[in-house]
Amino acid sequence: MKEIWKFELEFYSTFQLPKGAEILTVQLQKEIPCLWVLVDTERELEERHFETFGTGHEISYKKGNSKIYLGTYQIANGSLVFHVFERV
Repeated sequence: MKEIWKFELEFYSTFQLPKGAEILTVQLQKEIPCLWVLVDTERELEERHFETFGTGHEISYKKGNSKIYLGTYQIANGSLVFHVFERV
């Protein structure tokens, strides 16, 4: 069965998602950064990792890892801007 799940993001987050889960969006909900994901609840779970970086902050890449950009959100009336990536 298909469902949309929501997760609250921290700067480094790991979630158990069904295999093949599709990231839909990154947005704020009540000033909390959240990730919405389309999942098939009948699929096996896998661990997925997400990282958030502020504008102007160093983005670290460990050997063998890459990142997929997912979205950007702003807090404090746009004074702080953050960018969310999935580590693959």
